[in-house]
Amino acid sequence: MTLRGNAVNILGNDRCLLIWRNDMRIPIYQVDAFAENVFSGNPAAVCPLDEWLPTETMQAIAEENNLSETAFFLPNGNSFDIRWFTPKAEIDLAGHPTLATAHAIFTELEPGRRNVTFNTKLGDTLHVVFEDDILMMNFPTRPPAPADGIDQIADALGARPTAFLDARDGFAVFETEAEVRALAPDMAKLCATKYLGVIATAPGDDVDFISRFFAPAHGIPEDPVTGSAHCELIPYWAAQLNKNELYARQISQRGGRLYCSFLGDRVKIGGRAVTFMRGEIEI
Repeated sequence: MTLRGNAVNILGNDRCLLIWRNDMRIPIYQVDAFAENVFSGNPAAVCPLDEWLPTETMQAIAEENNLSETAFFLPNGNSFDIRWFTPKAEIDLAGHPTLATAHAIFTELEPGRRNVTFNTKLGDTLHVVFEDDILMMNFPTRPPAPADGIDQIADALGARPTAFLDARDGFAVFETEAEVRALAPDMAKLCATKYLGVIATAPGDDVDFISRFFAPAHGIPEDPVTGSAHCELIPYWAAQLNKNELYARQISQRGGRLYCSFLGDRVKIGGRAVTFMRGEIEI
């Protein structure tokens, strides 16, 4: 990142957005995470920094990128501090942009490196290791628990789940993959729920479990592949299926495959990634 010149408030007195007009250049990579090839998986923007930008500037960049998440990160000793933004807000945990960031470090910034640690604002430590051609993330679990509100969720999803739980997200369990594929949610009604997002999940036809993830209140009507949702999905399905090694698929239009392990208070979430674009932001 190169900075020159003076900070300018471009939004006026009521809203403050500081930029360095025409003097800030930020590298950017767009990476398809949980993807075998480009045009699949979940695209994320990845921006390496030397120092944090104002939060308002990072939010504006994420809105301009108009991807489900943009990750910003900077060195902290041998690890990296990381933050994630949807087009609407900063969030506390995100899987696919973390995978994308590790991919950018391993392939673009420090070729040959095979493990990396990220520090989050909440104090969580996230590890990513490149092993057997898979980027394997180690994240904290967020086990869902039975919750009220099934009627509201059924109305929003347009179908009634067999069970409803929650953690960070609403967690709707269906009996079959076909039911989840057929969902056509009312996005306005999903926005009215209290959750960051809503997960719909079921046993898979040819994998252990499948899912879809909806977060319209954060500018993401349907997320193609949601790594952080698997902090909730993995402990649930490990208990239901009585197995700790799981193979999953998110069945959005783009879709993605995930290799999952349940470790008690941690989970491993793995997948591949490919670089779609290298560029530079100039503002």
